[in-house]
Amino acid sequence: MTNNNIEALKPVTHEDVFFSASDGLRLHVADYGRHEPATRGRLPLVCLPGLTRNTRDFHDLALLISRHAKTPRRVVSFDYRGRGQSGWDKDPSRYSIVVEAEDVINGMAALGLEHAIFLGTSRGGLIMHVLAAMRPGLMAAGVLNDIGPVIDGAGLAQIKAYLSRTPKPKDWADAGRILAEAHHKSFPALGENDWVDFARAIYVEKGGKLVPDYDPALLEGLKGVDLNTPLPTLWPQFEALGTMPLMVLRGQHSTLLSAATLTEMKSRVPSLETVTVEGHGHAPILHLAGIPEILTSFFATVDKSRRH
Repeated sequence: MTNNNIEALKPVTHEDVFFSASDGLRLHVADYGRHEPATRGRLPLVCLPGLTRNTRDFHDLALLISRHAKTPRRVVSFDYRGRGQSGWDKDPSRYSIVVEAEDVINGMAALGLEHAIFLGTSRGGLIMHVLAAMRPGLMAAGVLNDIGPVIDGAGLAQIKAYLSRTPKPKDWADAGRILAEAHHKSFPALGENDWVDFARAIYVEKGGKLVPDYDPALLEGLKGVDLNTPLPTLWPQFEALGTMPLMVLRGQHSTLLSAATLTEMKSRVPSLETVTVEGHGHAPILHLAGIPEILTSFFATVDKSRRH
């Protein structure tokens, strides 16, 4: 018998945890499987999003990983400062990869995480490169999602152009349509529902309108990038990452991580595992295209290597 006066409770999927950065800014992480006995004894997974993205990019993947039938593990995903549920910085110059790497270090300390497998999408992968130099002991293994030590200028130009002129959606269906029109050539594998899901990870409702879920001042840093000169490379930091189990996912139609760079990465780190995600561009959507199964298998090999 159902009591209609009692509202059905939504299942708890994760905890929203807040911590203070070294400068006092309030930052957010989404924590999955934190108190589940089944996840104990396995390395947690730390997820780092792209430039303007947030924890929602990892939500579906985090559910699959934290509730896996055989090898569930804790998943922690970060909202960098100025994104998602984290506070906005009054000083836009602090929207930098080094500061964000320091925030991740502080967040892991606040959560009591000493070692983890890291998964970084785009900017998140660049933060992993910095962590390899700053605090390599934090990382037991890594997955770079469509990012490497060389950033293709053409890909960055596309991102810059898209972020500077994105139309304002009227509703969620319109948001999905806008994204599909902008990115369908890079993501031919996505269907209509996928685009709306994509939109819900990017936009948030404020004052009855859908707006991108980040501080607009975040884009100030892109204005000063001169795309006519080669961007700095991170080969020494990448080779430091290569001392641990490492995988790279590359979207088939990616313009940010070139096939030539991926070949060079493999030549410098022969143990590197590489996966090309068909029908995806920059950056592959992690709960689609069989990626959860690929990651679960990789994580299992990492667990096994640590036991021997």
